[in-house]
Amino acid sequence: MSEWTVHGSRTIYTSPWVELDLVDVEPPGLARYEHHLVKWAPVASVVLLDDRDEVLLMWRHRFTTRTWNWEIPAGIVEPGEEVAEAAAREVLEETGYRIDPARLEPLAYNQPVGGMSNAEHHVFLARDGVKVAEPTDTHEADRIEWLPLADVQDLIDRRLIVAGVAVTGLLQLLARRPG
Repeated sequence: MSEWTVHGSRTIYTSPWVELDLVDVEPPGLARYEHHLVKWAPVASVVLLDDRDEVLLMWRHRFTTRTWNWEIPAGIVEPGEEVAEAAAREVLEETGYRIDPARLEPLAYNQPVGGMSNAEHHVFLARDGVKVAEPTDTHEADRIEWLPLADVQDLIDRRLIVAGVAVTGLLQLLARRPG
């Protein structure tokens, strides 16, 4: 199968967080049509692991899905910001832990809705978290806790971890564990 032909696009909505375009596309051997494309800034996130094999998770509510769940620190990469710098900034803002962006280990990369969006999720592993302050983004979580990595699969199975970026990063970490 060959690539689709893009004949042009037009933006029908834009904000600082999201853009919606209609793209004039032609799949190989099919008629042209307008396809919706949702554009977002890249997302940077961190699985913070301590020396007791515990991960730092945030218990929060997502009004869009009416879901309570455990999540990892994550947020958009600001224009001109390096992805690792954004990841470290989000950890500090959301949890009060400082990590060294130069020591972040790439853990996962995904495109969560590739058929309709340009979204990119970058997940890093950090092991050097130091509590330096209280979170400044106090609306991000009801509570922040260190939970055993050994409990993560059960939390996913019970739908207590459902955010795509968290599931991806945590499952990648579990898959890479020895034994």
